[in-house]
Amino acid sequence: MCKQIITEALLADILSVSRATIEKWKIIGKIKPSKNGQYCLEDLQHFDPIKWIINSQWEEQQKITPIRKYKSIELFAGAGGLAIGLEKAGFHNMVLNELDKDSCKTLRFNRPHWNVIEKDISKVDFSDYSQYSVDLLSGGFPCQAFSYAGNKLGFEDVRGTLFFEFARAIKELQPKVFLGENVRGLLNHDQGKTLETIKSIIEELGYILIKPKVLKAIFYRVPQKRERLFLIGIRKDLFKYTNFRWPDPFSKIMTLRDALKKGDLYDQDCPPSSGQNYPTKKQKVMEMVPPGGCWIDLPEDVKREYMGKSYFLGGGKTGIARRLSFELPSLTLTCSPAQKQTERCHPEETRPLTIREYARVQTFPDDWNFIGSISSQYRQIGNAVPINLAWALGNQLVAVLNQIENRVENHSMRVSNIENNQQMNLFDFDFYVQKTKS
Repeated sequence: MCKQIITEALLADILSVSRATIEKWKIIGKIKPSKNGQYCLEDLQHFDPIKWIINSQWEEQQKITPIRKYKSIELFAGAGGLAIGLEKAGFHNMVLNELDKDSCKTLRFNRPHWNVIEKDISKVDFSDYSQYSVDLLSGGFPCQAFSYAGNKLGFEDVRGTLFFEFARAIKELQPKVFLGENVRGLLNHDQGKTLETIKSIIEELGYILIKPKVLKAIFYRVPQKRERLFLIGIRKDLFKYTNFRWPDPFSKIMTLRDALKKGDLYDQDCPPSSGQNYPTKKQKVMEMVPPGGCWIDLPEDVKREYMGKSYFLGGGKTGIARRLSFELPSLTLTCSPAQKQTERCHPEETRPLTIREYARVQTFPDDWNFIGSISSQYRQIGNAVPINLAWALGNQLVAVLNQIENRVENHSMRVSNIENNQQMNLFDFDFYVQKTKS
């Protein structure tokens, strides 16, 4: 009996292929839909992502808890997406640094006990916080180009970039583990030179970098096709005690229905809230777009007028005039759901997603409030790391710190026992010598 049925569109999302590719696979017999055009997940285990889902250790990973209070410091904290997820995993945040005023107000309003440092990161002296004995340093540093004057850049050569500030914090705090988050484009930025420079600097700072990986949010109970690159480094003196493992996927792909309606993710429908509106002309155009559709689905005359010169350019441009579907994960949220090319229209009502709907797509809890203008709130949410993704990753970081804690402690006990035995042996020998002399 089939345990999970998925649609063709959802299959394409899981496998990161186009609908056209799915059609080709049907023709050549690589996949076989049922009579209603859907698929049994268990029948598709010849695809690695689906085999990964079916054999996932998600439930076991969710049971991981810290064996002591692990202390964290977060940089570029934004509105708290990464921080909430790490908090749910069991981390105790000692300091959060953020420059944006509204984001700082959001953090303070929701977590009055958090120590939020509202300051340009270049002016923060991290040695002031070294007494915390930081277990984890985290943050999503913006990707910036470096100047490649020599053959290999070192720590001092990337001054003036925000990565330098992140690296400086590592150098001054010497955390056991660090977590860096970025756009997937960093993988190939400047033909891979930027990432290679980052790797060499991390090595110079005394850390071993786990091979960076792009995590797709849809695999971690997030109803959104968001992809983020994560970099994890472990201090060299502790690396031998660890065996880091990236989080396994959840057994089900969440859709926009899971975000906005009562169900597996939330125990009630999405509460009402304020949001942006379309101008009258655009409202009339968007009314013609079906759920899951975009400008391509408009009548030909409307299509040409709405797209203008872009109509004749190459590429699908499928993000333009896009209406979401309840049956699929949301497109990656942007900082503005009403602008052309970044539309995120409600599946049934002709309007952009509201603030609370936006927050739910990012898996923020309903009681997490955002401070600032409507546009500022959209921006804060759109820039955040999805909470459930951060939570899944946080569990694995806790597992690594547990490994360090257990093995370092065991190692110390073994050394102590050896020293005690050596002292006992020396004492016994001295006693024997004295006895034989007498």
